[in-house]
Amino acid sequence: MAAAYIVDAVRTAGGRRNGRLSNYHPADLGAVVIDALLERTGIDPAMVEDVIFGCVSQIGPQTFNMARTAVLASKLPVDVPGVTVDRQCGSGQQAIHFAAQAVMSGNQDVIIAGGVENMSMTPIGSPLAIAAKAGMRTPFDGDMISSRYPGVEFSQFVGAERMAEKYGVSREDLDNFAFQSHMKGAQAYDENRFDSEIIPLTVEVEGQSVVHNVDEGLRRNSTLQALQELQPLQEGGVITAGSASQICDGSAAVMIVSERALKQYGLTPLAKIHDMTVVGSDPTMVLEGPIPATHKILQRTGLSMDDIALYEVNEAFGSVPLAWSNALGADLSKLNVNGGAQALGHPLGATGAKLMATLTYELRRRKQRFGLLAICEGLGTANATIIENMDF
Repeated sequence: MAAAYIVDAVRTAGGRRNGRLSNYHPADLGAVVIDALLERTGIDPAMVEDVIFGCVSQIGPQTFNMARTAVLASKLPVDVPGVTVDRQCGSGQQAIHFAAQAVMSGNQDVIIAGGVENMSMTPIGSPLAIAAKAGMRTPFDGDMISSRYPGVEFSQFVGAERMAEKYGVSREDLDNFAFQSHMKGAQAYDENRFDSEIIPLTVEVEGQSVVHNVDEGLRRNSTLQALQELQPLQEGGVITAGSASQICDGSAAVMIVSERALKQYGLTPLAKIHDMTVVGSDPTMVLEGPIPATHKILQRTGLSMDDIALYEVNEAFGSVPLAWSNALGADLSKLNVNGGAQALGHPLGATGAKLMATLTYELRRRKQRFGLLAICEGLGTANATIIENMDF
């Protein structure tokens, strides 16, 4: 089968809720990363055959095909199409999978895949809230799903607690992991590890033009004691605001190309898509999917956990990567080495491409071969991707 290569990967620095990017239109956020890929690769924009973007809250400014509105806001010609994907928190990763599949099939040669989410402008859960206000039924109260799962609350907060209980993750584990997320993020900035991936944006702050190039949610002054003093989000639970991902505005994108495109356009591959998979899992656990997804992709490739140099497992809640680590016997020193969503934010539809950018450049910085990305998703699904560093 033909191979699919990542030739560039970019992201914006995350904006906190109602922060620097809160008024940045989602189409413009998408266009920024598209245009950055065009400029950095030097490819003729007319050679891009599709744009596939993840977006979760497809409502208001993020409706009417987010990918297409980002194309129209960008420097791409109008005959480049676009399509928007909703695989919940793994939407950006699924966009990459779809792009890679198109390239590997031989059907297309150059695709931009990524995602965008302005969570300040389109708050999480807003489609459900509007439906409830209008007296509409929810996705979960259909007759057939209700009879199959009577009385079940498909809540990610409940799922996060269930993950901690099932896999032996304590409140102490969670607080320590959250603290380390901030410390690792601060170290990554101190060592300029994000320089290759972050596209600086000029934004207005209190009437002044400032450059936004640092994830706004990062708390360098975070202390373990402060995290330990936070109250659980649910009575008797172990998850707190500190061990949950931060609401975040941002975008990210990668350019996926074929070997033919590498030669024809003189592009340099950063990484190859080694393998990819997606699974369904118990929707009452909600967030358990990365565990079977990782088992599946390792079995498919014949690789072991020891063969994987770096793991990026999204910190939707701290219990997810810690449960994943406990279940798979992962080496914590390889996990989310530059911090994760507890410190840097989780811009929903953009997160898969954001983490792919971080994984790609960190593998190259360390001159290591294989990296794994896995993301939990609402209602019990998960994507997993293994990439191979081309500079190994």
